[in-house]
Amino acid sequence: MINGVNHITFAVSNLDISIEFYSELLGLKLVAHWDKGAYLMAGNIWIALNLDEKIISEPNQDYTHIAFNVLSTEYPKLIERLKKAGVKTFKNNTSEGESFYFLDPDGHKLELHYNTIEDRLKWARENDWSSFVIG
Repeated sequence: MINGVNHITFAVSNLDISIEFYSELLGLKLVAHWDKGAYLMAGNIWIALNLDEKIISEPNQDYTHIAFNVLSTEYPKLIERLKKAGVKTFKNNTSEGESFYFLDPDGHKLELHYNTIEDRLKWARENDWSSFVIG
């Protein structure tokens, strides 16, 4: 039985650029790196970066993405830092709470969000999603 997420791996085309993006810009903790990869921590989630010559830098056209949690007090500062760094966005937020959808240097879709699943369920109930069933 699955009891959590062990790690998330991103294939990257330039390890130095990706390490800088994830550690310096997003603030993930760099715990190890070598010539073909790196390990970082996003809270208690392990993020692996691996050099891959087969990388496809165009983002998928679907909604698949990874959402990182950020404290509500840090959210505006991080968004401002990302905008100043010129990150590309891929979607405007249309759901409950604050979200910022952006791309990493290799086109992986990412989101910053600070609400919880409980916040989302409450919002869905209050906004009468007719097809939404909880449980």
